[in-house]
Amino acid sequence: MAATTTRELYLETGLAVLADSGYSALKLAEVCKRLGVTSGSFYHFFKNWSDYTSQVITHWYDSRTEAELAAARTEPDMSRRVDDLVQSALGLPHDAESAIRTWAAMDPEVCKVQEAADRARYDAALELLDDRVAAHRYANWALYLLTGYEQTTLPQDKEALKWAADQFTAALEREARRSRAERTTVDGQPSADVRL
Repeated sequence: MAATTTRELYLETGLAVLADSGYSALKLAEVCKRLGVTSGSFYHFFKNWSDYTSQVITHWYDSRTEAELAAARTEPDMSRRVDDLVQSALGLPHDAESAIRTWAAMDPEVCKVQEAADRARYDAALELLDDRVAAHRYANWALYLLTGYEQTTLPQDKEALKWAADQFTAALEREARRSRAERTTVDGQPSADVRL
């Protein structure tokens, strides 16, 4: 058995259980088994199972949504920001995300966190275009693409997801060019406020 572990390892192990085996497998015995520790170690870090599961979902949101989006928002070049967001989305633990959506359907507190993650991801995509109507459509497209991939019962195909993300990115770039063309000033230069 492992001599020591950390709170972070417990949280990451919970996400790994969700990814590997789904929400129904997220149990204290499974988490401790994977870490090679006793339940006594668990209670050193968490008050009870409810405290742990609350921290798992908060950790997921903070590390897989907030941290990723905050990092992307530091990129001033919109084309690179799009690439950063797409790479972040492609790298998500989609099996865990799917399990979290199942969990959210049964637990109102988890549902609130899932809704916050969806809203944050939508808002990040919404920031990519100046045209509000087009931005809304593309933000929805991005979210539908991501959640559809996570909810399908077909075997996950990461190459197909990458292809779909590439199609999304190409369409988004076409939309940005169209928007810039519409905002061209009298002297033929794009206005400075156009993004992407």
